[in-house]
Amino acid sequence: MPQTAGENMKKPSKKYTAAMEKVDRSKSYTSTEAIKLLKEVKFAKFDETVDLAFRLGVDPRHADQMIRGALALPAGTGKTVKVAVITSAAKVDEAKAAGADHAGGDDLINQIAGGWLDFDRVIASPDMMSKLGKVARILGPRGLMPNPKLGTVTTDIAGAVKEQKAGKVEYRTDKTGIIHMPIGKSSFSDADLKKNYDAVLTAIMRAKPSTAKGTYLKSLTISSTMGPGIKIDTAEANLV
Repeated sequence: MPQTAGENMKKPSKKYTAAMEKVDRSKSYTSTEAIKLLKEVKFAKFDETVDLAFRLGVDPRHADQMIRGALALPAGTGKTVKVAVITSAAKVDEAKAAGADHAGGDDLINQIAGGWLDFDRVIASPDMMSKLGKVARILGPRGLMPNPKLGTVTTDIAGAVKEQKAGKVEYRTDKTGIIHMPIGKSSFSDADLKKNYDAVLTAIMRAKPSTAKGTYLKSLTISSTMGPGIKIDTAEANLV
């Protein structure tokens, strides 16, 4: 007899089920409680990424309610970030000295056009932006296109490279008004996760559009890569 769609659904693992049982689904925790609990319910053997999910009362279909930005996490991301810099020959050495993994001009653009994507961030000097149109269809859908609002189009190449290497993260609302943001690794201390949490929360709350109506922060959840979501009390978050 063929299986039904329900029977084909994969059942949660025993470890995930055990972790879920430790989380009170009817409760909203303080951020300090949630971070502590997240560590207690961790069961994966690898160093999981810790994420925040903000559900916001905005309508991203309107340009003035699309929330997008970037910030450097005080305690870093715990991730090695590969940075490519596209700039004039005069600044290539400056980029490399600041820690860029790759730096060049037309040569890098041609490599990207040929399918090379061995990097996590792209920084460009303003004079190279017209040339980047050649690879915009490659970089854009991957969220890699340099943008002045995110600090990735700049004359301060060295400063931008150092920020990205130190743990600068980007954020933007998806079409449903949700922002997903990494704030570190499960191996981070509670204090470092709290520092990053506070920095991210402050940035999101300050980005509230003046045109947004009703409740701005509808829900906030923290989770690790494999772990269950833990609700954070929005009343505490709204005090920022």
